[in-house]
Amino acid sequence: MKDTLLYILQHIVDHPDEVTVTEETTDERTLFHVHAHQEDIGQIIGKNGRIIKALRDLIKLMATKHALYVDIAIDEDVPAK
Repeated sequence: MKDTLLYILQHIVDHPDEVTVTEETTDERTLFHVHAHQEDIGQIIGKNGRIIKALRDLIKLMATKHALYVDIAIDEDVPAK
């Protein structure tokens, strides 16, 4: 699932080399943290959140085959002032 998410994200952003996905697993769920270039965050979220919602739906569908709970979080790096 992580590889699929990374593949999709790298093909929708302008800076694919800067996209990383880290995985945080607990007993009950898995959370994928997406890190991307600041300019690409808007493309990942999409208009009215449509892109990120579609990605979450896709990953959750993949996870149900394995009886897992999975979610995606976008970690925005705040630039230093």
